[in-house]
Amino acid sequence: MKLLKKLLKAIAILLLVILASVALISYYLNPDIEHLQKVVYTQRHGQDLSFDILHPANEKDRNHLGIILINSGKWKSDSNRDRRLLATPLIRSGYSIFVLSHLSQPKATVMEIVEDLNRAVRHIRHHAGEYGIDPKRIGVTGGSSGGHLSLMLATLGGPGPSNAEDPIERESSAIQAAAIFFPVTDLLNLGDSTENLGDGGPPKSFVKAFGPDSRNLDKWKVTGHSMSPIFHISSKLPPILIHHGAADTLVPLDQSQRFQAEAEKVGKPVTLVIRPGKKHGWITMFIDIIQFTNWFEQNL
Repeated sequence: MKLLKKLLKAIAILLLVILASVALISYYLNPDIEHLQKVVYTQRHGQDLSFDILHPANEKDRNHLGIILINSGKWKSDSNRDRRLLATPLIRSGYSIFVLSHLSQPKATVMEIVEDLNRAVRHIRHHAGEYGIDPKRIGVTGGSSGGHLSLMLATLGGPGPSNAEDPIERESSAIQAAAIFFPVTDLLNLGDSTENLGDGGPPKSFVKAFGPDSRNLDKWKVTGHSMSPIFHISSKLPPILIHHGAADTLVPLDQSQRFQAEAEKVGKPVTLVIRPGKKHGWITMFIDIIQFTNWFEQNL
């Protein structure tokens, strides 16, 4: 009887711990937010492109820094997809999150997507006062194609033409820090990727994403070079953090390692965190995002 009572007591304590943990996690994952939906930043092929803004609901909890979360996988984007789970650690730390969507390939080419994302950064910077953020301190995050697009901004983002009629186009599209997951960095050298046909051409599942001439290898060399962040690294590169799985076969770890090595050549260290045994995504990525939050606090 005593043994049974001890067992029941232990079970009761365990259940209480589980319930408390679930309640705590639920509370953490559901911060009070102010949500501004579908702010249009441009059009592409007749379709509005937009971002959502997620602020901490209480203004005193805001740090007045903005993070752009690029809502992209396989260079496809769904503006109706709820990304608050990924944004929660950042919101909890006071950041305003701009969940940025783009027109999916093949409706838009990757080149057009990059152009539109530059427009989005310019729009956000131009309206920074309205959004309550510092226009000189904007970060970016994303994974896979979202990581690639983040690095395109990090390497090529910059001032717009000073004589542009549209004042938004005169703004800079530069970002000041990027924390990302498993990005494609070199489209001309896909290495051991399962997307590599070994012919020097584009990723086999994404031929249409790079336009009708992407199977013309001479033209592809130009396009692939222009869309590969590794070829655009300069001394202006902002702080970069990359988390990458060592067992990733879609975007091999080599993509991030070579980007890191090239950045170091110009004196711009890239922090690369390797996740042993992890593939193209893992269950505990939420913990990595918490680490992103700490890194942004030091680098943005």
